[in-house]
This record gives sequence, structure tokens and C-alpha cells, in this order.
Amino acid sequence: MSSPFHTKAIIILTLAVILRVSNAQLSATFYDTTCPNVFSIVCGVIQQAAQTDVRISAKLIRLHFHDCFVDGCDGSVLLDNADGIVSEKDSRINNQSADGFSVVDDIKTAVENVCPGVVSCADILAIASEASVTLAGGPTWEVQLGLDTTDLVALSGAHTFGRARCITFSSRLNTSNPDPTLDSTYLQTLRQGCSEGGDTRRFNLDQATPDAFDNNYFTNLQNNLGLLQSDQELFSTTGAATIAIVNRFANSQADFFSSFAQSMINMGNISPLTGSNGEIRTDCRRVN
Repeated sequence: MSSPFHTKAIIILTLAVILRVSNAQLSATFYDTTCPNVFSIVCGVIQQAAQTDVRISAKLIRLHFHDCFVDGCDGSVLLDNADGIVSEKDSRINNQSADGFSVVDDIKTAVENVCPGVVSCADILAIASEASVTLAGGPTWEVQLGLDTTDLVALSGAHTFGRARCITFSSRLNTSNPDPTLDSTYLQTLRQGCSEGGDTRRFNLDQATPDAFDNNYFTNLQNNLGLLQSDQELFSTTGAATIAIVNRFANSQADFFSSFAQSMINMGNISPLTGSNGEIRTDCRRVN
């Protein structure tokens, strides 16, 4: 289990990365004339995918997060290995974990059929994230400046849906030194489940409403039911400024929804490639 100093270092590093914000101007109405139906196209593909994969919404928003937090929102997380390109898909944090790429392919194909060469892969991820949250019962926002502590807590609330593999939290289950911030009954449930299913077994991030976008994530933290240590530490780190924000969001889903929507807009403005700095890839998995 990581030390408090290690945890604080991670939080500081995370904030340092996400605060590298560009002054590039984005617009919620950018495609109004060139591809006016892009939002409905994206929603349609996600709704169809959800019929066979109830977790697709969580997968898509995770891709957007991992795209933006590595060198900005540029769609690079979608690239396959190629000459001069080392795919982010093979990184430790993404390998055998990041998913939903085939649905992004389907979205891109559907958009290209209607608006060829117009909508960027980064924007497809941003729009897909908004559609995913909305379709799961969460807030809507205008897909478009810097991130602060409130943004960090609000965006962490995306763990209100989705799953995590045992390997990502197994250190908390150590028999001789279990994480004291983990509810004892929950600890036994996780320990037994991971023992039977191995490192690749997945547990719902929210046991109560695993596929709905709500504020249960924060009430879970209040009850020591956060699955990931990095989540639980938002509430269980003594003196942390995040505790009051967790309590605020736990007490008001409307407050959380409002803050989450604004934080998603803020995140979408992390070093985006605009104008001639990027390209509209015809296939999100490779450069043109």
C-alpha cells in the first residue's frame, strides 16, 4: 500500500499535469454548419452498442480521460502502433484495461458517412463522453479553463459507473496489513472474490448502482466503500481539502452534476490541437 507521501505526490503530479492548459479557443457550435447532426449520430451508435454492452458508457468516458491527461485532448489514445508511434494502448495503465475502441471506430465510420473529413477523433471522444454520461442518467453540457481541486474530485466521480480489475486494488487486501480505510465487510467480500477469480476479475466501482451515473460514488467514500485506494483517499486523507468537496457532492447530486459538467468542459480544453496543428483522421487508429 502506498504511503501518504506517495499519495500526495501523485495528487500534486496529477494537478501539475492537468493544469497545463492551452489558450486555444474551442466552440460548442463548431460543427453547426459542417456537421449539424454529429451529436445525434454519436448518440445513436452508443445507444446501439449499449444493447450488448451495458458498460460502454464507462469505457468511452475513460478513453476521453486518458486521452486528455496525456499530452492534451488530441485523440492520441486511439492510435495503434505504427512507424514512429508507440501506442498509448500498451501502457501499463491502459493495457488490457482501456476498452471501447471498436465503438469509437463505429462512431467515426458513421460520422464519416455523413460528414467526411470534418469531425476530429478527439472531438468524437469528447462528444461520446457527454453522450455516455447523459444516456446513463447524468448531466449534459456544451462540449468545449484550468482544473482545480473541485475539478479533480468532480471528475473522479466518473467512477460512479464502470468496473476495476482485482489487480488494481489487491494491495489494499493484504492479509497482514489491510487498508484500514476499507470497510471490513467489504474487505472480506473483495478478498474472497479476488481469491476465487484472480487478478483479472472485475468488481463494480459502485456496488449499488453500477451502471447509472449518480452521486453514489461520494456516499461510498463516506462509508469506506471506495474500491480504488486513489478514490478513497479523497475522503480518508486527514486534513485534505477534498473531504469537504466529497461531502458536498454526497449531499447534493444536483451540485455534483453541475460541477461535473463544468469540469468536463474544463478538461476538454487541456492543450487541444486546433486549426492546422492537428488533422482530421479518416481512421482514428492511424494518422492519415
